Amino acid sequence: MTRARAFAVVFILVVGLALAGCPGPATSTPTPTTTPSPTASAPPVTSLPSVTEVVEAVKPAVASIVVGAISYNIFLQPVPQEKAGSGAIIDDRGYLITNNHVVEGAESITVSIPDGRTFDATLVGTDPLSDLAVIKISGDNLPAVAFGDSGSLAVGEWVVAIGNALGLPGGPTVTVGVVSAVGRTIQEEGGVTLYDVIQTDAAINPGNSGGPLVNLRGEVVGINTAKVTAVEVSGVGFAVSSNIARGVTEDLIEHGHVTRPYLGVSVVTVTPAVAQNYGLAVDEGAMITYVEAGSPAAQAGLRLGDVMIRLDGEPITTADDAVLAIRAHEIGDRMEIVYMRGSSQRATSAVLIMRPEG
Repeated sequence: MTRARAFAVVFILVVGLALAGCPGPATSTPTPTTTPSPTASAPPVTSLPSVTEVVEAVKPAVASIVVGAISYNIFLQPVPQEKAGSGAIIDDRGYLITNNHVVEGAESITVSIPDGRTFDATLVGTDPLSDLAVIKISGDNLPAVAFGDSGSLAVGEWVVAIGNALGLPGGPTVTVGVVSAVGRTIQEEGGVTLYDVIQTDAAINPGNSGGPLVNLRGEVVGINTAKVTAVEVSGVGFAVSSNIARGVTEDLIEHGHVTRPYLGVSVVTVTPAVAQNYGLAVDEGAMITYVEAGSPAAQAGLRLGDVMIRLDGEPITTADDAVLAIRAHEIGDRMEIVYMRGSSQRATSAVLIMRPEG
């Protein structure tokens, strides 16, 4: 074999190996082919229902609630009043969830649903701390909606608010927006602090209170509960998360009231400014401002000025963290508490009891 012929054979073998994907001395990267491999498969295409389909599925279970109440004028004479709100049927046995402030002080409760039926409702229970209430109607073939997991909500996700906006006749009003934020803490009129609240830019108007906030799977992820009038132009609305509402609803149906675990302290968020003001050794945590005598906290040796920094191993950076950590427990649970007293880190534990009513 001549030298030229041998070189040609070697060249052909090298090129052949490179094209076959086998290692070879070639230094250039082959141009990738645009033809998909026979074994490759495209990712599955998933689609969510349209807003119209979501509304068609959920709207039948969204109720208009009219509450008759009695107020008194300056001469202490009774004056009948009516107020309107919204609710959602969450069980085909006739249980509806709404806001506590919708049914507060109710002398009568009338529920209307989009199929034209009207019912007299009875009050099952209320929970002012979450601004939620459950009422009940009796009827056949009642439509119902299901709770979704608000913990899986993503900021920017589309949501639909449905309710009896402005108390107008003609059925529920529908507005659409996105989840603006999750895990908010807000204070309503009257001083009630709501935790784990969803913020949305879906328009929520008077009369929408108690109506559902749903995702594009038609699941209830929140109960519309408040609107910040100071930023009304920006369209900021709030809803109690479904993960809070689900537990409250179960307690109200089963017990008529909500049972919550109780440590027996009041706390404020530690910030660098608070730390400097009080000479604290840490600049985040939950500082104790009140300890109830005889409470689990008192029995555990906690005092005013102590700063809780871990509960059951989880870091506590704000007062909200501490409240939610306690509420995540069951009555009778033992909670491990790590706290700062001055510059000293200490540990203790407390057995949680049922929160006293009132």
